[in-house]
Amino acid sequence: MRLVIFGRQGAGKGTQSKLLAEHFGVPHISTGDIFRAAISAGTEIGLAAKAIMDRGDLVPDDVLRGIVAERLAQSDAADGWLLDGFPRTPTQADDLDQIADPPLDLAINLEVPEDVVVERISSRRVCKAEGHIYTANDPSARSGICEVDGSAVVQRDDDTESAVRHRLEVYAEQTEPLLARYGESNRLVTVDGAGAVADVAGRVVTGINDGLAR
Repeated sequence: MRLVIFGRQGAGKGTQSKLLAEHFGVPHISTGDIFRAAISAGTEIGLAAKAIMDRGDLVPDDVLRGIVAERLAQSDAADGWLLDGFPRTPTQADDLDQIADPPLDLAINLEVPEDVVVERISSRRVCKAEGHIYTANDPSARSGICEVDGSAVVQRDDDTESAVRHRLEVYAEQTEPLLARYGESNRLVTVDGAGAVADVAGRVVTGINDGLAR
């Protein structure tokens, strides 16, 4: 089972990816998580990635290709994987075609309206220590202290409304064309991403099973 997941920022890709990876028994490979770990560690690539991500821009293709190729070569990905955050451009899609062996099975598109995802992301708060996620109205967000580990709860620089709007513009320009690409090769499954997490997960699993049976 080799999958990629698409959707506007804030569409719920991370949440659904974790559920899908567990359901199908494959690793969830998030490029965002890889870079945030590098940022937290203060590595050279992490600091460079932070500056790019804070602007809402995309990390260069050659950097991502190397990271993804290295990750897909690890033993736990031998029998399948779920990619979250790659590919995001036509060039990256070409790279994945060259990296993935066996090739990609399906691309999943979580469809959520733009206004909904802007509200979701701009109201998101995270703790500095472990990245526990809250909304702006949660007690931990209002107090500024994570109820789990006691670290500060903040709004990430790339979660401000201006950064979110810019990321959505970049997504529409560079990533949405990939939906047509995978649709033309009969490998695209589009799912309504609005609603309760469990309901969306059920629709995604059904869509994947139907897509594989085509």
